[in-house]
Amino acid sequence: MTLKIYNALIIDGTGKDRFYGELLIKDDRIVQIGAQVDAVYDRAIDAKGHVVAPGFIDTHSHSDLELLLADSFVKPKVMQGITTEILGQDGVAMAPLPEKYIEAWRKNLAGLDGDSDAINWHYENTKGYIEALQKAGMAVNAAYLVPHGNIRMEAMGLENREATDKEIEKMEELLERELNAGAIGLSTGLIYIPCAYSDQKELAALCKVVASKQGIFVTHQRSEANQIIASMQEILDVGRESGVKVHFSHFKICGKNNWDKIDEVFGLLDQAKKEGISVSLDQYPYTAGSTMLSVILPAWVHDGGTVRLLERLKENTIREKIKEDIFAATCEWDNFVQFAGLDGIYITSVKTAANQSIIGKNLVELGRIRGKEPLEAVFDLLIEEDNAVGMIDYYGKEEQIISIMKRPEQNVCTDGLLGGKPHPRVYGSFPRVLGKYVREEKVMTLEEAIYKMSGKPREVFSLKDRGLLKTGYFADIVIFNQDRIIDQGTYTDPMQFPQGIEYVLINGELVVEQGKHLSKKPGRFISN
Repeated sequence: MTLKIYNALIIDGTGKDRFYGELLIKDDRIVQIGAQVDAVYDRAIDAKGHVVAPGFIDTHSHSDLELLLADSFVKPKVMQGITTEILGQDGVAMAPLPEKYIEAWRKNLAGLDGDSDAINWHYENTKGYIEALQKAGMAVNAAYLVPHGNIRMEAMGLENREATDKEIEKMEELLERELNAGAIGLSTGLIYIPCAYSDQKELAALCKVVASKQGIFVTHQRSEANQIIASMQEILDVGRESGVKVHFSHFKICGKNNWDKIDEVFGLLDQAKKEGISVSLDQYPYTAGSTMLSVILPAWVHDGGTVRLLERLKENTIREKIKEDIFAATCEWDNFVQFAGLDGIYITSVKTAANQSIIGKNLVELGRIRGKEPLEAVFDLLIEEDNAVGMIDYYGKEEQIISIMKRPEQNVCTDGLLGGKPHPRVYGSFPRVLGKYVREEKVMTLEEAIYKMSGKPREVFSLKDRGLLKTGYFADIVIFNQDRIIDQGTYTDPMQFPQGIEYVLINGELVVEQGKHLSKKPGRFISN
């Protein structure tokens, strides 16, 4: 099919000034762009009064399991203009997954990507996972990062210890296997198990493999709070030693006691640029985060995996030790209770019907409902739900969201966990930037924002023929009303589609038309 888009205010994703013109799309590609397109076409869209831009690229996604479901169209993403997602985040994802670890890994993964009996978990590795995605039909384009935790588990299990040289060599072999299968880089989550058990030597060795393949290293760093300076220095040292491109996930500074570190944090980014280290970062535009509830527990509680964690939570003496560590005056781990408070952490998802009523409650309210101390109620809940509990935590302040947003290293993401009553970022990250920060607060121009949603992530993740409105590129396109676009979800009522997105095309096929989702799956897997 040949489609013409006319009367378009074109913002092409490069950061250059807008211009009025027309686009011609044939099948899955853009074939003409100009002031006027003269060609035969099957259909035309009048974009008068609207911006035509590249489809948005979500560089931190948790749709890995959702995309395998036959009835899933990841509408929260598509309806905000997202056409491409980067999967395999935080070092804890779907593949590789050896048979003997399926049961344990599903419990470890559930709080991030969810769990389901509706899919076949026996895909074994990245090659099998990609084939399963393609068989299910892809609602969006997707690329995949090799999760560090998965290859560490395959190489040496879930033990809390440093890897031996032989085990690191095994991880290098597994990483190369998965990169050769189509992954575009490596991710780690250094607060998640088993990634948290690794040291800088292990990370640098793996990143040398990634660098040799011109891939990218994406990291949820070891600390976004008390130890953020040392944490950033560790990651930048890995980049310095290995030569890998470094990308910080969901960049933020957590807790009011750490907000004064922002100048030092930015100084590290500036110094890295001077040294020629390739550094980028993504950010969701909210002052609260979201992850699995069990991250509020000290790292030692996770030793050996979720099964051992749940066993420990059943022992009263260990419960007392956990509470002692959480309420200690000082600590070197990212203590969510310390920087968000028990009343600033809210339950967003559980897997059993029995506990649905506590979704939306904070930990103080949970304790009141259960008639127990809040942490005792948390321990019980984690046991009841086999660790499959999601949360929202309030960590930041608006001024720092804006400061990070304006950094040249920044691009936009959702970090969207899709289960239960999710964080509003799942439905609104990109429209929120365009409505609140561009139109209302004038933090940046529309051209700058679109660049940070398309052209910038294209460069960072080396996505060929995507991320720009350019002749010969894939026709991933969003058409929106710049005067109306805004997120509508709130923390109490997050599951609301944004206003202002009128059309979305993925690989030349309309998936949103006049604000209505068409339940199509024209997405493709992307490998470099």
